[in-house]
Amino acid sequence: MDRQQMRKKKQKKRRIKFIVFPLILILLGTVGFGSYLTYKLANASSKAQETLSRGEKSNLRLNAIDPGKDNFSVLIAGIDDSKHRKGKKGFEGNRTDALILATFNREQKSVKMVSIPRDSYVQIPGRINKDKITHAHAYGGIDLTVDTVEHLFNLPVDYYVRVNFDAFLQIVDTLGGVDVDVKKKIVEQDSQDRPKAITIEPGKQRLNPEEALAYARTRHADSDIMRGDRQKQIVEAIIKESTQIKSIPKYGQLIENVGDNMSTNFTLGNMIALLKYAKSINNIESLSLEGSDARINNIYYYSLDEQSVLDVSNKLKEHLDYSGTGTTDTDTNSSTDSTTN
Repeated sequence: MDRQQMRKKKQKKRRIKFIVFPLILILLGTVGFGSYLTYKLANASSKAQETLSRGEKSNLRLNAIDPGKDNFSVLIAGIDDSKHRKGKKGFEGNRTDALILATFNREQKSVKMVSIPRDSYVQIPGRINKDKITHAHAYGGIDLTVDTVEHLFNLPVDYYVRVNFDAFLQIVDTLGGVDVDVKKKIVEQDSQDRPKAITIEPGKQRLNPEEALAYARTRHADSDIMRGDRQKQIVEAIIKESTQIKSIPKYGQLIENVGDNMSTNFTLGNMIALLKYAKSINNIESLSLEGSDARINNIYYYSLDEQSVLDVSNKLKEHLDYSGTGTTDTDTNSSTDSTTN
């Protein structure tokens, strides 16, 4: 072998090193970051894990769902945990201030979600009289809330995520805000209940944590339906922001933030699978429930349109590829106590 051939061989080896070494570093960094996230998830999972009394699967399912390979549904429950409403663990005894049901289709890499107005006049399982859906949590915690949503749409709620507003504020803060197109001026109290502390002008803008919370919570700007649309808008903005490449290094902090302010029946394995799945989502569709204002016994309710509920239910079932198997517990023997407001 002459000198020129030896030189070319050395240069080739050097080029291979220049290519391989960065790949090894990237691989090690990825594995290291993956291990770091797994550690964070394990810690958060141990704090947040709270199974439903029904067990591993919905009564509307024949078999348990694996979010790593199956289509599934998630109920997101935002809890109003003001000090004068705190109960056990800061959750039980409180009403839901936001309820969003989302379905995930792996093949389509898509999400469909519907916001359920908090004052919706619905049948709560185990109670004789209809009531506001927000009161289901006050009566029976997340178990009764899940049962009520299943009863409303006649489809399984596979998982739930229950968060208080501290988690919401911390998530938006870690992401550095979220981009939202504000349709009308909002004047609302802040997270400390200080009146008119937040003013948001119309237009596309980046909302900070307090502004995002005020935007999602306000009930004074327009209707309960529009409030639900704003909540879905914020959830979409959070998903969009969190799935951007620039947000990946923030995942550890995001996981840590929600650990103390969340409960869920997702297992650690579920959470790891969800991290991978979240990056593949390319379409989010918002559905709306139609209805009208109503006053019953001088109490305000939102009366859902039955056809609208059926239409939304059918769309979610189709997205889940759910055929309607399993059974429900329809026991309605209970007291008739009611909660107002």
